[in-house]
Parts: sequence; structure tokens; C-alpha cells
Amino acid sequence: MATVHLRIGDLVWGKLGRYPPWPGKIVSPPKDLKKPRGKKCHFVKFFGTEDHAWIKVEQLKPYHAHKEEMIKINKGKRFQQAVDAVEDFLKKAKGKEQNSDGKGDSKGKKTPNKPLKILEEDDEDLSALKDPSEKDLTDSDPEPSTIERLGAGPGSGFKWESSPASSMEPISKRLKIIEEDTGSTSIQAADSTAINGSITPTDKSVTCSSRKGARLGRTPAEVASMCDITFSCVSDPKAARDLVLGPSGVLQGIRPGKCYVEMSTVDPETITELSQVITSRGGRFLEAPVAGSQQLSNDGMLVILAAGDRTVYEDCSSCFQAMGKTSFFLGEAGNAARMMLILNMVQGSFMATIAEGLTLAQATGQSQQTFLDILCQGQMASTFVDQKCQNILQGNFKPDYYLKHIQKDLRLAISMGDMANHPTPMAAAANEVYKRAKALDQSDNDISAVYRAYIH
Repeated sequence: MATVHLRIGDLVWGKLGRYPPWPGKIVSPPKDLKKPRGKKCHFVKFFGTEDHAWIKVEQLKPYHAHKEEMIKINKGKRFQQAVDAVEDFLKKAKGKEQNSDGKGDSKGKKTPNKPLKILEEDDEDLSALKDPSEKDLTDSDPEPSTIERLGAGPGSGFKWESSPASSMEPISKRLKIIEEDTGSTSIQAADSTAINGSITPTDKSVTCSSRKGARLGRTPAEVASMCDITFSCVSDPKAARDLVLGPSGVLQGIRPGKCYVEMSTVDPETITELSQVITSRGGRFLEAPVAGSQQLSNDGMLVILAAGDRTVYEDCSSCFQAMGKTSFFLGEAGNAARMMLILNMVQGSFMATIAEGLTLAQATGQSQQTFLDILCQGQMASTFVDQKCQNILQGNFKPDYYLKHIQKDLRLAISMGDMANHPTPMAAAANEVYKRAKALDQSDNDISAVYRAYIH
């Protein structure tokens, strides 16, 4: 979209991310909401949804000049309702102008108390954000922010009210920062886990969110609205997007200062998209995928790879110390996803090679147990090799790391290699073996069940 000169009060068409252009009005942002760094942008209130977001100038067009064009390309019901809301707004504004010479019948009347106020007092039209159909709050509404679903639009509907200043203060931390030549950073707890009680807890309210739920919340939006920091860990890119962008998604609960930590192992493009939409609402974003298994998770011995907002990383330090034995900060959002996919690509390929070695030993009349004994006395000896091989020999494929997830990561790593024009033939070969294992109904078994792809 071409750059235009706009100001507060102008009606516009604004485009946010993958959503279609949507009618809105440029308004004053909340006093505690900082403008994003970089390109020039305006704070826009979208009609029909009560969404608000920072939109880059090049993603804005004047409403009247492009109305016919936009109506032709979007026929959705919600879109039409938004256009109708604009027309109603214009009619009311015209009526106010015509009555401006009257006696002011409304003088002295007070607007009913509203739980939300995001415009500054000098805005030209404070009433633009007050929906006459808005329902009164009940005691069941989430605190400290109230969320109400008002329909789909350029983003999930949300509103906010100011939170106490203390929610933005840095938390107390007890950690060592290890700077490396690579520019990455590692946070290490003195004793790895919280068993010895040496970890200083965060003073933030924290919710760990999965689709099964770790703390009761009716929707992802409600979970995000209740807490300063929300952690999420789901199975794949689609699930991660749906959790944030879907109906009653996390995005509805994001307001200035809210932190969202995405711990799912997904592709860098998904992380970039989520980071953009979270920060466009004044939120703070960190990705923090974890390296490890179910057992390591239970033991608090995961390795956490983080990237994005450094201040969120520091705010989460005590949480990371409780979850894992160490954590690394890798810079801009997307870097942790890249590193995690590389690590899992190596792990998946290695597991497939071990399974291939075990089956080749059997096929050539060699003892699989002897093969394992020799392997565990050499340079490749590790707890991982010993446990996985012993489980294979015992026919125990109870999942410690799901086979379907390692195959997903192999696929994403191969795609990442293609985008970087870098060959990944070993990963591609391993991926085919895991795909065969999935075809043999091994998806929900451990990654060691790739062994079965060689014996069927």
C-alpha cells in the first residue's frame, strides 16, 4: 500500500499481518503504550471488532477514497458489519455537527462508567471506542484486564485497561550471565533445579498454557489476560498459530506489557509472525523451545533456547531455572527455532542410524546386545544411546519423545535448509524412515520406534 499522510481522527483501511484490509479510525494510543521502533505507524481502532493495533503507514489507505475497491474484494459478513459500523459512525458524527448550535441537551449528563479507557483526553472523539452494545462486566470477568469477544476481524477482538505500575517492574533474579564470543548468552542456576530452594521466584503472575491446560482458564485469551507472563507449548506450527490467532485466542488477552513465551518447536516463520502480532498490540514476545525429553522435563534438566525480547528473558530467569539446567539467549526472534530444528535434525538422524545399525547387526548374524555393549564402551557412549537401545531390545517403545514430533522437526529442518539453499541429504533420508514408521502406526510411540521401520 502507498504511503499516505494521515492524522488522528482519520478513517482508514488498515492491513494487519495476513488479515484483509479492515475499516478503522486513527486514535491516540494509551499513555503507557510505546510506539514500536522502526517504520512510522499509527494506532488504529478497527470498527466492528474493537481491536486496536499499531499499523505501519504503508499498510494504511484513506477510507473514502478506497471504499468501493475494498468492498469489491471482501464480501464477508463480519466485514460488511464493520463497514455498516463506519457508516453509522459517520451519520452520528454528521448529526452532532448539525446539532452543534443547539442548547446542548446532553450538558450535565454523565457517560456510564466503563471498565476500559484507552484514549488520551485530548483525542478528538473519545466516544469512538465505546460500543453501545457493550455488556456490563460481571464478577466472573478476568482481572486485571477484561476481555470480550466481539467478532473476527484483522485480529482477535480485545480491550485493555491500565495495570498497576508494579507489573512492569523487573523481577528479582539470582543467576549467572555467561557472555560468549558468539553474542549468545547462557543463564545458569547455581544448582540447576529448584530442589535446593536456591531459585528466587518471580514476582510476576505466570500461567503455563497448553491445550490441556495447566491452570484453569476458559479460553487462551482469558489465560493471557490474567497473567503478566504466559507460557505456551503445543505440538506444531498450526497449533501455535491457532492458539494465538484463533477464536478467543491469546491475542485477545494481550495488552501493553503482557509477556508471551512460545516454547513450542516450530519453524522460524511462525515465530516471526507470532512475534509481530504480539508486539503490534503492545505485548512482549520471547520464543523459548526446549531441548530434552519427558524424563528430563520431569527432572527439571531441560536446556532452554530463547530469543526475542531480552527483558522478557531476564524476567523469566527464575522460571527457566526451575524448568531446566541451563538456558541460552540467542538474539532476535527466530534464532531459537533455527537452532532447535538443527539440534533435533541431528538427534533424529542419529536415532535412525542407531536403529539401522541394530537391524544390520541382526541381519548379518551379529548379537545386538554385543553391538550395544561395544558401542557403549567407545567414543559414542552416552545415556541416550544406552537407554534407547535397551528399550529397543526390550520392545519398550513407551514415548519419552514422540516419534511424530521428531519427524515434524526433520521436515521443518529440511524446509529450512531448502530456504537457505543448503543441502540436507542425511536428514532427508532419515525423514523417509520416520515417515515409514508413521505409516506403520508408530506416531505415538517413542522415537526409538523408528527401529520398526527396518523390520517390517
